[in-house]
Amino acid sequence: QVQLVESGGGLVQAGGSLRLSCAVSGRTFSSYAMGWFRQAPGKEREFVAAIDRGGGSTYYGDSVKGRFTISRDNAKNTMYLQMNSLKPEDTAVYYCAASVVYTLAMSRGVMDYWGQGTQVTVSS
Repeated sequence: QVQLVESGGGLVQAGGSLRLSCAVSGRTFSSYAMGWFRQAPGKEREFVAAIDRGGGSTYYGDSVKGRFTISRDNAKNTMYLQMNSLKPEDTAVYYCAASVVYTLAMSRGVMDYWGQGTQVTVSS
């Protein structure tokens, strides 16, 4: 069993930055590809970013490219999402998730484990 706990959410003004963290326990963190997703009220879940087991390969959703950066520290069993130039439309609950395989299917939400989410609110 794998447990994922997100942190770092909060309220920020438009143009500001936040860094989310996802702490993973229960299994070997480096065995999993990881991803970030978000869901705004009344909207479907949206893919944000994914990273492979070693951190050498990443890909992003179109709406966050150039503004968000996904990374991981396997020694700390933690994944990060650095969010810059935040916009009100980035407001959502952000979820981290783990997958045993690193594929493009991750962008469709095909993941094996999910965290509980952390709220990010961007004010205009």
